[in-house]
Amino acid sequence: MGIILASASPRRQELLRQVGCNFTVRISDVVEDNHQDLLPQELAVFHAKAKAVDISLKSSVDDVIIGADTIVVLDGKVYGKPIDIDDARCILTHLSGKEHQVITGIAVVKAGKAWTDFVVTTVKFGNLTSETIEKYLATGEPLDKAGAYGIQGIGVLLVEEIKGCYNNVVGLPLYKLSDVLMKAGVPLL
Repeated sequence: MGIILASASPRRQELLRQVGCNFTVRISDVVEDNHQDLLPQELAVFHAKAKAVDISLKSSVDDVIIGADTIVVLDGKVYGKPIDIDDARCILTHLSGKEHQVITGIAVVKAGKAWTDFVVTTVKFGNLTSETIEKYLATGEPLDKAGAYGIQGIGVLLVEEIKGCYNNVVGLPLYKLSDVLMKAGVPLL
């Protein structure tokens, strides 16, 4: 039995390494569609499960596949990764001075069975000036992250307050993942 992370995210990989998880990475071909008629938490779980199932179909039946998807939600609107710098600028402008939710869906697939769950964390941005947004965009950091920011990097300077799981905002809520893996019979500890 091997553990496979169905994600290219270096942040998720780093979090799994942090807890001593021995895993390999296989990137799913699933294309995320944030415009489906699902509640945000259902959407995040749907994407996570689709990624894990996709990789499970190309793996040994004994492998354990971890899928995850992180989205940012403000006033019911879902923000994934920005498509370009203009989209990132728009997202950061919308998030400025407001509370938003970061939702990560988790799926574990083993022997054709799936276990899923999600975590919601509330993040409040400070009031961002256009100069602050432009300086942050110039770092390049926002372009590959849901909500156009990385709390584990320079983006932490935009965050005034966080309520909930920090690792969820990074992209992989380890406590919840450990719980889901335990239900699948694969303890992390």
